[in-house]
Amino acid sequence: MQHLDPQAAFDFLQQDAQAVLVDCRTEIEHMYVGHPAGAEHVAWQEGPDWEIDPQFAAKVARLVKGDLTRPVLLICRSGNRSVDAGLALEAAGFTQVINVLEGFEGPLDDDYHRGTLGGWRFRGLPWYQT
Repeated sequence: MQHLDPQAAFDFLQQDAQAVLVDCRTEIEHMYVGHPAGAEHVAWQEGPDWEIDPQFAAKVARLVKGDLTRPVLLICRSGNRSVDAGLALEAAGFTQVINVLEGFEGPLDDDYHRGTLGGWRFRGLPWYQT
């Protein structure tokens, strides 16, 4: 699995029209916290039980129309869940899996807040909130 910081991931998406950005956070995070412009939402897990979706890889495969060679970039809140989701995609045969370091909100700061030290939104990259 490759790892790119948010700016490098954005640049990669701009340069490769076949690349797909998958937001693997929960539906609530995707909708209410915001999401990168152009991201497709496929949750890795959902609350309240936080069980991993056993159909995650199959859903992403449908998203890429079965072409497991298409680059798939994964983003979560801080860049941790997306690693697990990426490992599952690789195990399912995806060949170009890229984790977005820092995620959408970045790591926790000393006051236990996100969005102040890094992440897609902090870096000023395009995003939306519903």
